[in-house]
Amino acid sequence: MKTLVVVSDVHYAGPTEMARKGFEARSIQNPFQRALAQTYRGLVWMRDPLAHNGQFDKFLAAAGDPDLVVGNGDYSVDSAFVGLADDGVFETVAWCLDELRGRHGERFHSTIGDHELGKMNLLGGAGGLRLESYRRATERLGLKRFWTIEVGSYLLVGVTSTLVALPIYAPEILPEERRGWEELRAAHLEEVRRAFASLRPAQRVLLFAHDPTALPFLAQVDEVRRHLDQVERTIVGHLHSNCILRQGEMLAGMPNITFLGNSIRRYSAALRRARDWKPFHLLLCPSVSGIQWRKDGGFLRIELEEEARQPLNVTLHPLPWD
Repeated sequence: MKTLVVVSDVHYAGPTEMARKGFEARSIQNPFQRALAQTYRGLVWMRDPLAHNGQFDKFLAAAGDPDLVVGNGDYSVDSAFVGLADDGVFETVAWCLDELRGRHGERFHSTIGDHELGKMNLLGGAGGLRLESYRRATERLGLKRFWTIEVGSYLLVGVTSTLVALPIYAPEILPEERRGWEELRAAHLEEVRRAFASLRPAQRVLLFAHDPTALPFLAQVDEVRRHLDQVERTIVGHLHSNCILRQGEMLAGMPNITFLGNSIRRYSAALRRARDWKPFHLLLCPSVSGIQWRKDGGFLRIELEEEARQPLNVTLHPLPWD
């Protein structure tokens, strides 16, 4: 039996990011959209994204000494909305990774989240993807866009959801960087194809993707579609709370909303195809803080029976707010 711990959406703020209080409100020029964003953040999502560093400290203390640790992306608050290309965000993510690697060494693996690569802010039009963020993630911080780990009959597979779901992010890409992103996506999908094509009949897949928006695009890959019956669970983050996941599943098939900014366009486009999540057997790892409405942060502990003769034993460990 092997023990796997999964943590996602740490959203830590290092010293530089901590000094940017009110960063999101300042980034939205339209007063109506600014008020709408602040109301949503205050009541539902997270009133003060800079006030919860202690949740990561609680996770580090509670994680123990498992056989494997997977970080499922989004280590910073991405206060400049361009990912690791911003020095303050880089400072935050580097610190978080140093803490995790210092405790768990080569047992730690990580996917790359959208906050690492950049994305436009909620309702406003600031920020977006930056190739420099990808370069810093892979070359300076040692994050891998794709990885596999064999644990007995299980194959753990980590993918970069932003690359897989790149068509959703197209309006947030700088024109001069579009070709570079498309080349990265093509190479990444080829890695995915090879991994699924080489699955042995008895293997079971644990798939790690930060954002479930990627799953309908993975389902279009022939090699993935043919082996979906071997996907035991797909562990995602991004949604922060099982409450949000349930609402997303209820809104599956909704129309695209294009008049409230890129983030709402992106969310609605993802939910329009959310029915395609079902064959992937989603398991959400909440953020360490959860959401303002529920205060339901936590992390996952998964017991793997190496011969895969028993179902996964999944425990959600809550991380209560002070």
